[in-house]
Amino acid sequence: MAERPKVAFDAESFLANTGLGREIVQLKPRRAFFSQGDPADSVFYLQKGRAKLTVISKSGKKGTIALISAGDFVGEESVAAVGGLRLATATAITASTALKIEREEIIRVLREEHAFSDLFVKFLLARSMRTQADLVDQLFNSSEKRLARVLLLLAEFGRPGEPESLIPEISQQALAEMIGATRARVSFFMNRFRKLGFIEYNGRIRVHRSLLNVVLHD
Repeated sequence: MAERPKVAFDAESFLANTGLGREIVQLKPRRAFFSQGDPADSVFYLQKGRAKLTVISKSGKKGTIALISAGDFVGEESVAAVGGLRLATATAITASTALKIEREEIIRVLREEHAFSDLFVKFLLARSMRTQADLVDQLFNSSEKRLARVLLLLAEFGRPGEPESLIPEISQQALAEMIGATRARVSFFMNRFRKLGFIEYNGRIRVHRSLLNVVLHD
């Protein structure tokens, strides 16, 4: 009897559907995928929505270390070691849908399917480059530039496709935590951006391409 040819692995289908060691989870805004200190036992693939990664210091100071968009993984540190703990908290900014992949399943697929391991490595490299850019931004740019950059990231400028000019609903306090500034400074810069025509806001913030001038201007 002739041996059946192996069915080609479809990474897109794998990340879109439930299966062994995989389940779809849906979160409302401000609900956590996982919290800092939880067991790192799974990876999430964000299918729809927006999320953020935050850390809290021993003194209680909170900071946002990454913004997560649809098509990103979150919780990838669980692949590194058995029994590890979450280093940060992942929280939905908007209503979100994600595929939760158990640690054992994602390790199996990474080992057996080159198409998926290639995709995952590309994501890790992109995340590493983004983290470096965030660090440079924090070290060398003014709080005004950091705020402009965060607004542009929320609007998904620089990602494939058209940017989402109307960004997810977010408070000035949350923006302040993201850039390491006070709420009063964020309010000052937001008013300045609005007067210059870089943004509009009336409950929701609409970002215009002209805001890039703040980031690019030396």
